[in-house]
Amino acid sequence: MGTPFEDMADIDRLVHEPARLAITSALLSCESADFLFLQRITGLSKGNLSSHLSKLSAGGVVGIEKSTGGRPRTTVRLTPGGRATVSAHWDRLLRLHEAAEAWTDPGA
Repeated sequence: MGTPFEDMADIDRLVHEPARLAITSALLSCESADFLFLQRITGLSKGNLSSHLSKLSAGGVVGIEKSTGGRPRTTVRLTPGGRATVSAHWDRLLRLHEAAEAWTDPGA
């Protein structure tokens, strides 16, 4: 393990990308959310949100369910593995933040 600053290079880029971190962090606080809710709270366009959800789904972080009864509805939820990944990512960010604050240059 190097300095906290070097260790930041190894963070999970799938989850860490700002829009995806916003999406997954919102999903941490609930069992599931519909597409329009996620769009409203993240401020993402429909196309942008859809693109990020596709990447998260391909990575196994979220599950997407589409229902067509009456009005079409897309519901998104963190997979069990995705919930663990996002929680671990936030824990790692907090540890890196603490380590960066406490770090002193041994060569100084």
